[in-house]
Amino acid sequence: MATAASLRARLSGGPPVLMPGVWDPLSALLAERAGFTTVFLSGFAVSGTLLGEPDIGIVGQSEMADAARRVCRAVPGVEVVVDADTGYGGTSSVARTVELWEQAGATGMFLEDQEWPKKCGHMEGKRVVERDEWLTKLRTALRVRGNLHVTARTDARAVVSLDEAITRGKMAADLGVDAVFVEAPQSIDEMERIAAAIPGVTLVANMVEKGKSPLLTPAELAGLGFSLIVSPLSGLLAATKALGDAYSHLRSAGTMRDVLGDITGFDEFTDLVGLPKHLANESTDR
Repeated sequence: MATAASLRARLSGGPPVLMPGVWDPLSALLAERAGFTTVFLSGFAVSGTLLGEPDIGIVGQSEMADAARRVCRAVPGVEVVVDADTGYGGTSSVARTVELWEQAGATGMFLEDQEWPKKCGHMEGKRVVERDEWLTKLRTALRVRGNLHVTARTDARAVVSLDEAITRGKMAADLGVDAVFVEAPQSIDEMERIAAAIPGVTLVANMVEKGKSPLLTPAELAGLGFSLIVSPLSGLLAATKALGDAYSHLRSAGTMRDVLGDITGFDEFTDLVGLPKHLANESTDR
């Protein structure tokens, strides 16, 4: 069974942990089939797939909790870290978010210091709250959690300065969070500064294709001092391209007959979503 303890153990000296972004049970099952044992339930991806909207604070607490329940149920052996944005309100809302995430079966959460409504960390126009407001939310999460892995994310690099982001990261580490995430450093030099200034805590690197940070491998990031790697949009962006290409071909050709090698087979898909298990259960019930 996936637990926060198992994630902490993996991060306490082993190789870096790479988390692909997922948004529903199907994407989580595909990540599990690919061999991932940790995934990240991305608010950006849920907003885009559930509502067809950008990541600008439209998806709320209940929608993310529902998505978390579905994903955790689909892949119970996988550690699921769930985006919690700003906690969706004040300290009472943060406490409720922790409760909902734990009820859903989440392994961990990301809690950030943006003002609500927030924006994706690689978008322009973000705003952050005062340090004490964010730190109070983090204290609340740490106090009420059962065993949830808590990552403190700061977006102050883009809004104020790298120095301010580092200061906030150090203050969060002093509270006892499990990991610190300084969002969107813009160079390897900045990443080196973050790692040198915030030692002794798990550091998160966010690898967004064509985003603001250098796109590095887990080994390269580990060499810089980052051990929890999230690649939140890789699957979503690839799936969007594949769907767009498939629909374009179907519209122009009227059939997928000539590109069957490019799509998942019917039996392969039904196997992925558990048809053999259901058929076996039906046989047993007779």
